[in-house]
Amino acid sequence: MAKKKKNKKAEKIIQEEFLVEKTPEDLLFEEIGKAAEGLFYMSETDAEILPFSGKKAAEVSKEEILNQTQNSPDTNVEEKKFAEFFERLTKIQDWFGEEETANARKFAALKDLLERNLRDLKVFKIGLIELDVYAVGIDSENILKGIKTKAVET
Repeated sequence: MAKKKKNKKAEKIIQEEFLVEKTPEDLLFEEIGKAAEGLFYMSETDAEILPFSGKKAAEVSKEEILNQTQNSPDTNVEEKKFAEFFERLTKIQDWFGEEETANARKFAALKDLLERNLRDLKVFKIGLIELDVYAVGIDSENILKGIKTKAVET
């Protein structure tokens, strides 16, 4: 009998966890994750594209991204334009097969999602040779959000 009560209590806790309302920011993070699923950033290595969510930010800057990614203020960081970063990822070439075309379209959808939901979008490459790459902007709650990946550039 005690066992049945225990199971009902556990069941109630599980149900309550699923009833927790997600904020629009949580939903956006999940949506970015779904849009990025299966995408890889190609440099001298292939790295998975992952969703990124930081903390509140007044602006998108080198200093802010270094702070929020727990890098030293003197860490090498290169800022790139958002559109330039996505240009080669979204451009469909004549020689593309089905897989390459599908990936370019997925990158275009991801780019569009970020543009519709974030402002002041920028790309930062942090480090030397082995880079952490962030394409980020600020959401409706002033939280730094976007995607992250890795790159190797020699």
